[in-house]
Amino acid sequence: MSVDAPARVSLSATRRLIDDALAERRAAPYPPGQSSFSLARTTRMARDPLPLLLELYREHGPIFTTRLLAVRVIFMLGPEANHFVLVGHPENFHWRESSFGDLIPLLGDGLLTIDGRYHDRAREAVVPAFHREQIAAASSTMVEEAGAALGSWRAGETVEVYRWMRRLAMRIAMRALLGLDPDDKESGAAAAEHFERALSFYGGDYHWRLLRGPGSPWRRMLRSRQVLDRIVFEEIARRRRNGASAARPDILAMLMSASDEQGSTFSDRELRDQLMTLMFAGHDTSTSTLSFLLYELARHPEELDRVLEELDEVLAGHPPTAAQLERELPRLEMALDETLRLYPPAWIGPRRAVHDFEFAGHRVGAGAYVNYCSWASHRLPDVFPDPDAFIPERFGREGKAALPRGAYVPFGGGSRICVGKRFGQIEVKAVAAMALQRFRPEPAPGYELEVRQMPTLSPARGMPLVLRAR
Repeated sequence: MSVDAPARVSLSATRRLIDDALAERRAAPYPPGQSSFSLARTTRMARDPLPLLLELYREHGPIFTTRLLAVRVIFMLGPEANHFVLVGHPENFHWRESSFGDLIPLLGDGLLTIDGRYHDRAREAVVPAFHREQIAAASSTMVEEAGAALGSWRAGETVEVYRWMRRLAMRIAMRALLGLDPDDKESGAAAAEHFERALSFYGGDYHWRLLRGPGSPWRRMLRSRQVLDRIVFEEIARRRRNGASAARPDILAMLMSASDEQGSTFSDRELRDQLMTLMFAGHDTSTSTLSFLLYELARHPEELDRVLEELDEVLAGHPPTAAQLERELPRLEMALDETLRLYPPAWIGPRRAVHDFEFAGHRVGAGAYVNYCSWASHRLPDVFPDPDAFIPERFGREGKAALPRGAYVPFGGGSRICVGKRFGQIEVKAVAAMALQRFRPEPAPGYELEVRQMPTLSPARGMPLVLRAR
């Protein structure tokens, strides 16, 4: 890209603590909340943040402060807050200086970790890779891979859907994003394995992620990143030698031929960073969403019956086409929307204020950490009555139109709304449709859902479902 690359971010934990302390002093005073040090509160936030955030919202309203270990963090919840951060005044916030900066060692300078003109130019070049025609081409890969993966399912068995979908989503990513063979041990299979290993670093406890010595999770993540880099850079070099063509049915080919309005194209490093970011943003999210969707349908047989009736009528036993997945399955779409309301994978949006601003009568100073939280905002009873219930009808045409702006933000919003939104929705609907054509899921006896927050919202103990023949 022709715009200067973003400044480097320090990876030193000590430097981070010092900078945070100085920034906190400059940003004072903070909105009301819980500013005292509390290890119990920090632990609760790490393990079960939703009840805590809803309590603070009830006590303090749409903007409040809470201290997590040594750092004070401002949360902004509710439709008006979401709209303010995402659409109304995004210029007040940066992603890179927030906790998203922790992702830089793996993702590099991809769309999630950059801001300003550099982000806008990069996004301008990436967006065409997710146009309707490209997603239609990718949907054939999704259907093919899903059909093969479903061949292992048998009526009467219990399937751990979360683990099953992780493998499937990674195979789809290898083919649709990188154009690699997921069965090739030297490329696609190795890339999938080491991406999973590297990603596991971000699912561990925060204090373990601070360690940097031999044998630490950090060192293991770096080793896997090196393997990923070798595979990706070799594939980019091979295509540059042979000539990359946008006619190839994968995202890498589109990115290699993409340019911004100035005619600038991505360097090899920029291609690598965007690909890693797209894999991170799409892999865990699709896996979790498919798991939660089937779980909620299994728990609500009347809603499952409505979806099954629609699938039988529209698909008539055939694999879904891109057009059908996009426009002809409204019941499945409503169930997916309600699943994303209850369990938005990207559940929190960390930012850092770069300008002073005011919201709901409170001043926030530049340098403060500011988070919006879709998970908590989606559970506010004054916005979504009976907020913990699975009610897909909320997202019928009239219900969706009646929602206040900013009420429903599972993919973010404004100029930074997820570029892979439609890709992920099509993927989840394709896999769900094909699974439900063949089997009727039921909850596994004795299973109790426990939600994990890092790196995305997901079932902490997997998602076992019992398969019944249709």
